[in-house]
Amino acid sequence: MKRYALEFFRRGMIACGIGPFVLAVLYLILQRQGAIDALTVDEVCRGIFSLSALAFVAGGMNVLYQIERLPLMAAILIHGSVLYVSYLAVYLLNGWLQSGAAPILIFSAVFAAGYLAIWAIIYSVMKRNTARINEALRKMQHAAAE
Repeated sequence: MKRYALEFFRRGMIACGIGPFVLAVLYLILQRQGAIDALTVDEVCRGIFSLSALAFVAGGMNVLYQIERLPLMAAILIHGSVLYVSYLAVYLLNGWLQSGAAPILIFSAVFAAGYLAIWAIIYSVMKRNTARINEALRKMQHAAAE
């Protein structure tokens, strides 16, 4: 278990450096779209700290897929749930999402659709790669049998 905790921390530290960069890009996009004029020091600091923490969690959570005793579906559910709660908390904390049932339901639907789309892509790529490997193995076995 210590190995997974250390790997979580290592991956989280690598990812958390990306958080402020993502925030800067996000603020530039919002400013260019006219959604914000100026930010207070408090808003910038809160954004930097919260996105760094979010990136740390998101980067570290991928260690779940290395735990062999954990079934894949359980890892996906834990990963998705932690990311959902983390993103929702950061969006609400920074005022990027209004509190209320409708905005949270819309956010939840978009998050679920995005998460499922990403996993559908990963699944199809893995299935295709597995089929290629299996075909190569069959050819090798067939050639060895001759």
